[in-house]
Amino acid sequence: MADQPLRILVIGAHPDDADIKAGGTSAQWCAGGHVVRLVSLTDGRAGHQTMHGPDLARRRRAEAHAAAAVIGATYDVLDHADGQLDDRLEYREELIRMIRTFRPDLIITHRSTDYHPDHRFTGLLVQDASYLLTVPAVVPKVPYLAACPVILYFSDAFTKPCRFEPHVVVAIDEAFDKVVAMLDCHESQFYEWLPYNAGYLDRVPQDPAARRAWLGERLRQRIEPLADVYREMVVRTYGEERGGRIRSIEAFEVSEYGAPLDAAAQARLFPFLPTASEVTSPFTKKEWVDLPTGGR
Repeated sequence: MADQPLRILVIGAHPDDADIKAGGTSAQWCAGGHVVRLVSLTDGRAGHQTMHGPDLARRRRAEAHAAAAVIGATYDVLDHADGQLDDRLEYREELIRMIRTFRPDLIITHRSTDYHPDHRFTGLLVQDASYLLTVPAVVPKVPYLAACPVILYFSDAFTKPCRFEPHVVVAIDEAFDKVVAMLDCHESQFYEWLPYNAGYLDRVPQDPAARRAWLGERLRQRIEPLADVYREMVVRTYGEERGGRIRSIEAFEVSEYGAPLDAAAQARLFPFLPTASEVTSPFTKKEWVDLPTGGR
């Protein structure tokens, strides 16, 4: 157990987003004795071809709790309807209360460039809450933070208006089976809704063991190209010998809305990385202070 455990808040829009985008990294934090809280801002009640509403929401909440238990994390699923998230003030204030109460060292969430409106609004809500976390008069009943934590974004493949730009890469080869086990808990999604929606439901095996192996292979095909795309950064982080062999990674982009991620902050927040690799954030600490939106 770490002497001073990190507090990691992973905020997704739906009850599987945090798992598929940061499950392997979260598993490493949990293994190191750190506190990981996974969050879904919606209850997922629309994500199925036949089951909808409160029954599906209850099912997805149970799936999320089971997934978190795989790595020793917790999972909070809020009561907002899937497909109906927006940037209303009450949602922002709810998020401010959540973040202030948990007091994270690090937040990871969606970019506000994404195909799904719930994903976009989740990223926007985190951005809108970031500076206000430090303002005493906003949500005054919950003690404000002295400074905004570091905020990172999940990787994605969208290019307009701007591409995802990785600043941290984490090898998840050793945690890959745990990620598969987490996703296996989300039966309603990975064996029912997503295959139905994409037109391959007839290819899902019925035997539980075969089904899980099938899911693992699909996940591998989905994420392994990321390591090759960012191979230079992987090698810089893990060294040439190991970096060349790594097959699966999770990648994260630094948000300018949070605290800067300099080399010291990266070493503290990612203690399982083997070296204090060069930080490629486009912002230095001084530039962060000089942002037109004000200092932290």
